[in-house]
Parts: sequence; structure tokens; C-alpha cells
Amino acid sequence: MRKLVVWNLMTLDGYFEGTKPWDLGFHMLAWGDELESYSTELGKEGDLLIFGRKTYEGMAAYWPTATETPDIAAYMNGIAKIAASRTLDKAGWNNTRVVGDIVAEVKKLKEEPGKTMFVFGSAEVADILLKVGLVDEIRICLVPVVLGGGNPLFKPATEQRPMKLLESKALKTGAVVLRYEPANAA
Repeated sequence: MRKLVVWNLMTLDGYFEGTKPWDLGFHMLAWGDELESYSTELGKEGDLLIFGRKTYEGMAAYWPTATETPDIAAYMNGIAKIAASRTLDKAGWNNTRVVGDIVAEVKKLKEEPGKTMFVFGSAEVADILLKVGLVDEIRICLVPVVLGGGNPLFKPATEQRPMKLLESKALKTGAVVLRYEPANAA
């Protein structure tokens, strides 16, 4: 059975982006050799990325011409991708297909052979998949900053979602990579 992992950077006060879409400047407070190496390892672990429409559009605009991290760019541009959307008609970024019912698709994909599937960014898609118990692991790079406002990574819920800590690793930048397993993982 394939594993589904949610990966994101998050501020101490819970935001994965600032008050405007793609306000990600705080990522640079965590970025360094260790996080770059960790990102490269994610590329070896996974064979499918899942994005919501907004994240897909931003990633598709950035990665095809990115030059700062060639190994990560090669991974991002080469890997199979899903854009979860009910409004997109087609996806132009290499190896991407549009899926309207992400829950049904992930259920099907988890039963197939393959490597880890990742949700990058895409807090709404992550929330949907977490609520239905399809997320096997949440990995967060906790960035040492209080942003004061923005888009929260975890959306309001009607019940608690207990997590089991699997690993924590402090980085030289002061960021901490945390790995959690949801108590209700399928």
C-alpha cells in the first residue's frame, strides 16, 4: 500500500503562507544546506505530487524555469503530478493530470504499487484528505518566526485530530522538521 505524506513549512503561529497568496518569504529563515538536502531526499522517496489548484498554478509558474536548485527543479519538473481541481480544464505543466474527486483518486492510488505520494502546500487538499483518514504522515518544517497573520496550514475542525510524534530534527537555522502520524491514518 502506498503512503500519503503531507509536507509543508509552517510558522510558529501556524501559517503556511502570509496574508497574500504566495507570500512565502519566511521560508528563507529555514532554508539552508540541511533543508535543501532534506528536500532532495523527498525527491528520492516519492513518485507523485498532489496539489490543489492554487498551489498547482504557482508551482507550474515557478519550477519550469527555476535555476537555483537544479536537483530539486529536475525532480519537480519530472515527477508525476495531480492538480486537484473542479475548475481547471487542463494542466500544462509536465506530467500533470487534473483530478476532480481527489478523495476517490487517492483511495485508488493508495491501493496501487508505487512510492510515497506527497501533498506539497495545498492546505485545503491536505485538510480534505486528513479529514477522511487518507493521510499517513504529516511532515512540517516549523520555521522560527511569528508571522502575525496569513493562511493557516490546519483548517478549523469540528473535532480534535491527535497526532503521534515519529521524529523531530532541529536544523542549524533554528527550524525544526517534525514528522507526525495521524491517529486515524487509514
